[in-house]
Amino acid sequence: MGSLGAFGRLVGSALILVREDALLPRELTDAYPPAVRAVADALRAFAGPGATRGRPGERLARSLERLGPVAIKLGQLLSTRADIFGATFVEDLARLKDRLEPFPTEMARREIEAGLGRPLSSLFVSFGDPVAAASLAQAHEAQLLDGRRVAVKVLRPGIVRRVAQDSETLALAARLVERWSAPARRLEPRAFAATVIRATELELDLRLEAAGADELGEVMARDGYMRTPKVVWDGVSKRVLTVEWAPGVALTDPAALEQPGLDRRAVADNLVRAFLAQALDHGVFHADLHEGNLFVAAPAQITAVDFGIIGRLGPAERRYLAEILYGFLERDYERVARVHFEAGYVPPAQSIAAFAQALRAVGEPIFGRAARDVSMSRLLTQLFEITALFDMHLRPELVLLQKTMMTVEGVARRIDPDHDLWAAADPVVRRWMTRELSPPARARRMAEDLQDFLRRLAVRLETPPAAPALVEVRETLAPLLWFALGAAAAGVAFLIGALGG
Repeated sequence: MGSLGAFGRLVGSALILVREDALLPRELTDAYPPAVRAVADALRAFAGPGATRGRPGERLARSLERLGPVAIKLGQLLSTRADIFGATFVEDLARLKDRLEPFPTEMARREIEAGLGRPLSSLFVSFGDPVAAASLAQAHEAQLLDGRRVAVKVLRPGIVRRVAQDSETLALAARLVERWSAPARRLEPRAFAATVIRATELELDLRLEAAGADELGEVMARDGYMRTPKVVWDGVSKRVLTVEWAPGVALTDPAALEQPGLDRRAVADNLVRAFLAQALDHGVFHADLHEGNLFVAAPAQITAVDFGIIGRLGPAERRYLAEILYGFLERDYERVARVHFEAGYVPPAQSIAAFAQALRAVGEPIFGRAARDVSMSRLLTQLFEITALFDMHLRPELVLLQKTMMTVEGVARRIDPDHDLWAAADPVVRRWMTRELSPPARARRMAEDLQDFLRRLAVRLETPPAAPALVEVRETLAPLLWFALGAAAAGVAFLIGALGG
């Protein structure tokens, strides 16, 4: 019954898009190939009254809002890419970030009291109406008993059930795409859907968001590119989150970029560097950096909120990311190609030299040109075509990273249309390369790998053997192994010291 219900909701979603003329909008008819144009004309016969109201972006925003939280998340991503879809289109989608229809304040009060298990008056002097409403929750301004101004986030009533239904529908859509669209299979639609679903499920427990905000607050403080409001732990439960009020103006407010003394270029640089420093240096990053979650203040201060989605990278992924970025910065396409092969992103049967040549064809045209002169949609199309030629599959563990990089670049260019992403990334990437790929760092990593291998082998030898005949071998080798482990550690420590580590 679950699959049948999901299929019904999927068909219903398509009908909503068709009735609003948001699936294949009439304004783009001249750009469609003949076959697509015929389909668009046929679908337009089922359009409703909404198909004539507003621009394509407005119609799509209305449709996505009706379709629910997962669809709204997609709209939020699209609304960061003015360089691809145009300023008018993304402005029409901007309301999906934090300007959705709120639920009543009295209902929010009941939800908060139930979640915290105490009356509002025991924590707040005042509690106001909603100041922002998003797909999963809404925020209220309040004042604590000690006088601090805070933001109180509360989940929408019934949102858990709605997300579960949307997740079933998304999973079904991914299975259908993977089954019927051979070109889309390399994008791993089922793995992508699973990643999105898991991330959304985690957003439904605000205790996890509070912990993420606290962790990333510590991380951000080390670099200073970005900050986060402090968590008020007395006001945290599964359905409620209380944090100190974010300084500055939300980027969704047109006045945000018109503040006296604001340095747009520095703000855009700080945004890019904050994200890269989090991902590369610490392996944990804010994975929902759209304008609705960013506040700015002069001259270039950025405060991030809403830590419902946090991305994490292991040491190997961090190294591959840094080497790929560094290779593009240095225009060393062979190095970038080798890293793709070492990481397993491209099948080993392909040619490294041919892949490097393809990367050069994409990378060279963007260097030395202003950001506004680079067609990002054309660049993305070329990348898609090239990776398809080399059978490169989407890496599920990097989905959030790729999505966040796309969002950050889009927001940075809305802040500063001439922003140079590569120049902004350069100091953070070079710092990481200098620290992590120096001789002492390489020796330290070799020591860690060797110690890990010997430790696992020692544990294996200490485990009771399946055959009694192996007991004598185990008792003989184990002491030698522990001696080798200590000697290896001492030797590598000496090497690190000799190299200047």
